[in-house]
Amino acid sequence: MKKQFSIVIITIIGLLLIDQVIKIWIKTSFIQGEIPTPLLGDWFQLHYIENPGMAFGTTFGSLMWHKLALSIFRIIAITGIGYYMWTEYKKGVKTEYLIAISLIFTGAIGNLIDSALYDFIFTFDPCNFYNQMEGSGNFVTCTHLGPHGTSYTSIHEVRNHGFLLGSVVDMFQFNVTWPSWVPWVGESQIFPAIWNFADACITCGVGMILLRNKNYFPKEKT
Repeated sequence: MKKQFSIVIITIIGLLLIDQVIKIWIKTSFIQGEIPTPLLGDWFQLHYIENPGMAFGTTFGSLMWHKLALSIFRIIAITGIGYYMWTEYKKGVKTEYLIAISLIFTGAIGNLIDSALYDFIFTFDPCNFYNQMEGSGNFVTCTHLGPHGTSYTSIHEVRNHGFLLGSVVDMFQFNVTWPSWVPWVGESQIFPAIWNFADACITCGVGMILLRNKNYFPKEKT
């Protein structure tokens, strides 16, 4: 039991460190919106964006309570998953199943860290386009440098920022398109969403549970 517990803790801490190291490296080394960088050829790229919503770029809304509700939901989900994982551990379930739950648990924590802390760790610039969010109701005036050294101002709506209100750092993208002969979706991207390591952990954990369900919960023989 102690060995199993150690494996789970090491898995959670190790994956969480990988997630945060990647995000901090991306945030400090890349410019959001720049031309994607090939990672494994042209089909798998680094494409830095900041996502104000949920996994894979899904947005919930632009108002403060929208983002706050999403962050609170994440906290509730993390608490529930953590409690469930502990009860399953006490039951003596298979280590592989606990690892699958740990993947989901770690991914949720990884994205929550971005939302909770990144607005304090990194400088918040309301004039950067990735911090602009239509419908937020927070208007700011920005000064830009135009051609020939001239400057001009513009007014934008900026996202809410602070504790539990930050954006999630995303960076991975598959650049693979459907063949032209495929009806309706021909030549469009198969999976256009931009995601991060935490999203991948959640997806892998859910996938393991779905694919290995019979192995994790074998039926008792009559």
